[in-house]
Amino acid sequence: MEGKESKKEQELTTEELVKKNLAIYEQAREVPQSAIKEIVNGRLKGKSDINPVYRIKRMTEIFGPCGIGWRYEITNQWLEPFGNEVKAFTSINLYIKWEGEWSEPIPGIGGASFVSQESKGPYVNDECYKMSLTDALSVAMKALGVAADIYYSKDGKNANPGDSKYRDGTMSNAADDLPAALKEMNECKSAAERDAVWSKWTNKHREYSAQGHEFYKATVEVGQKLQHMSTAKQAEQSIQK
Repeated sequence: MEGKESKKEQELTTEELVKKNLAIYEQAREVPQSAIKEIVNGRLKGKSDINPVYRIKRMTEIFGPCGIGWRYEITNQWLEPFGNEVKAFTSINLYIKWEGEWSEPIPGIGGASFVSQESKGPYVNDECYKMSLTDALSVAMKALGVAADIYYSKDGKNANPGDSKYRDGTMSNAADDLPAALKEMNECKSAAERDAVWSKWTNKHREYSAQGHEFYKATVEVGQKLQHMSTAKQAEQSIQK
């Protein structure tokens, strides 16, 4: 069976093969204006996002109902504390049925805030796992080309700025921002400063909050340094008394 399939593919021209490989992508990439919604709360207020129900609708149109033509499984859900904030994460595997066969797992990881510090005090989000699941699904579906035009325009250039939070000019490249983020973190003189810098950069680049990321490590090191300084200061005050 595999030999026949390989021979068949060898007979295709390069143009035909590319067209075949892009079959799902081309069906899934466009996003109608009706599926783009404005963000009315939070730090991204005024920007736009894709209605998550649209992704489900498009997947159903292409593959069939969830559980029959496509499905997903939650592989892990966990919390990570940072200062006075707590983040929730979900990892999934997405599967599609294409030409009568189930695909290999398509992974996706998403995150959301569980406890966040706001001007009026801490806010607890009891829907954090649901939100992180929605985010994980969008990441996995993006690998298939779902809503691809939001991230990448048809002519290979950046899409028009301002239409989506993913394309907004203020959401600069995470790698480019890292030196500035590390500098701010390493200059923190108090836990409050550290927490403010943490919130600023992890809300802008979610990947910064991943355990093992350089910014994550710097935050832990700064926390340890501040703790050591606090302990030393308390010891000095105790001696003076």
